[in-house]
Amino acid sequence: MNLEHRSAARFKPQAAEALQDDNLKRALAKAKDGFVLKRLQAVSNLNEFESIRTEARRIKDHVLKHLDYYLEEFERKVIATGGHVHWAETAEQACNVVQDIIGGEGKQVLKGKSMVSEEMGLNAALEQRGHTVVETDLGEYIIQLAHEPPSHIIAPAVHKTRDQISDLFHQEHPKYGLHKRLTEVPDLVSEARQVLRDKFINSDVGITGANFLIAETGSTVIVTNEGNGDLSQILPNVHIVTASIEKVVPTLNDASTLLRLLARSATGQEMSSYTTFSTGAKRTDDQDGPEEFHVILLDNGRSKVLGSDFQDILRCIKCGACLNHCPVYGAIGGHAYGWVYPGPMGSVLTPLIIGLENALDLPQACSLNGRCGQVCPMSIPLPDLLRRHRFKAFQQGLIDSRTKYGLTAWALMVKRPRLYHALTSVLTRVLALMGKSKGSLRAVPFASGWTSARDLPVPQGQTFQQLWAKRK
Repeated sequence: MNLEHRSAARFKPQAAEALQDDNLKRALAKAKDGFVLKRLQAVSNLNEFESIRTEARRIKDHVLKHLDYYLEEFERKVIATGGHVHWAETAEQACNVVQDIIGGEGKQVLKGKSMVSEEMGLNAALEQRGHTVVETDLGEYIIQLAHEPPSHIIAPAVHKTRDQISDLFHQEHPKYGLHKRLTEVPDLVSEARQVLRDKFINSDVGITGANFLIAETGSTVIVTNEGNGDLSQILPNVHIVTASIEKVVPTLNDASTLLRLLARSATGQEMSSYTTFSTGAKRTDDQDGPEEFHVILLDNGRSKVLGSDFQDILRCIKCGACLNHCPVYGAIGGHAYGWVYPGPMGSVLTPLIIGLENALDLPQACSLNGRCGQVCPMSIPLPDLLRRHRFKAFQQGLIDSRTKYGLTAWALMVKRPRLYHALTSVLTRVLALMGKSKGSLRAVPFASGWTSARDLPVPQGQTFQQLWAKRK
C-alpha cells in the first residue's frame, strides 16, 4: 500500500484490504511470536524490571513537568560543544531547516531510521529539491525500494515476506551489476550491504533520529542493530539529528535507566548491538566525525499535549511493545492506520498531532483488552487514553448519527438491568436458533463488521447470567 494511497481517515477500508492480504498475514504471524516471546524472556531475566519501570516513569514525568528547562539546557550544551540547535514548530518548518543546512541541489543524503523524519515527510521534501536520499537501515532500505512507508516503528519492513524482498532486490539491483536472484537471508543482507557501501563513502550529509537527547552533556543517542546509524553520522561532513521535543532526559544516568527498558521491550535484547552517544562536531584531535553537527527539535503539536489529559503519551520511548502485543495490529499491520505511528500508541498520538476529526476511527481500533498498557515499559495507560479519545469524539459530535443513536440506546438498556437481561435472553435464543444447523453465524444484524471477516460462534441459547444461576 503506497503512501499516497493511505490516510488515517480511511482506516476502515484500509483495514478491510489488509485482512485479505495473505502475504501480510504470513509476515505478521512469523514476526509476532518472536517479538512477544523474546520480550517475555528478557523481562523475566531482569528481576528489577518493575522497579526500573517505576523509576523510568518518574524520570519522564519530571522532564515533562520541566520540559522547557531541560530543552534549553540541552541547547546550551550542544552549542558549547560546537553544534547548532534549530527549533521547528511544524513539520514543514523542520523540513525547511534541513534544506537550508544542506543547501544547493543534487546532494546525496544518508539517512538512519527516524520516525520523526517520517512524520516530517523529509524524504519527499529533499527529493523535491533535487537531492538523492538513501535509507541505510535494512528495513527502511527495503521499503524505500518498494515506495512504501514503514509498517512498524522498529521493524519497518515487518510486513514483507522473504520472497517479496527477494523479488524486490532482483528487480532493483541489476543497475548495480547484481543480476542473480537470491533467496537466503544472509545473501540478501550481503547484497544490500554491497549496494550501500558506495553510498556511505560518497554521501555529503547524514541524517539520523535520536532515541534520547541528554541535557547534561548535549549528547544524542541512537539505538541500532546494524551500525548503519554510526556510519551515517560519522562519514559525511554534515550530521543532522531530527528529534521531537519530548526525547530529552536530564542526565547520562537517566538515559541508562531508559536504555535498560528499551531493547528488552522492543526486540527482547538486553541491549541493542549499537548504542551510540554523539556529542558535537569533530574536534581537532578526533580521527573522524562530521565537520558540522545540527539538532532539529520538532514540536508539531506536542507542546499542546503538555498538561492535557493525554500528557502520558509523551512518555513513549517508541519501543513497539504495544504494537507487538496488539491483536488488531497483529491482524492488519501498520499501513492500515494511515499515518506514521500505528498500533495503540499511534491510535493515541496520531489524533493529537493531525486532529481527532482526521483520525476518528483509530481510537475505535481497539478491543480494550489491556495488553498494551500491561507491557508498556513507561506505564502509559493506553486503554484509558483511547477511551478518552472516544469520549471526546462523542462530546464533539464527531461520530455518525447511527453510532450515536446506537450508543444512546445501549446506554438506556444497560442502565436498566431487568430490561437488559430480558433483551439479551431473547437475543441469545434467536441467535442460537439462527445458527443451529451451521454451527456458526456469518450474517448477524448490526454485526457485519465482525462477521464479514470471521465466523461468530453460535450462542448456547442462554446468557452467562442464566448459566451461572443454574450452578448455584
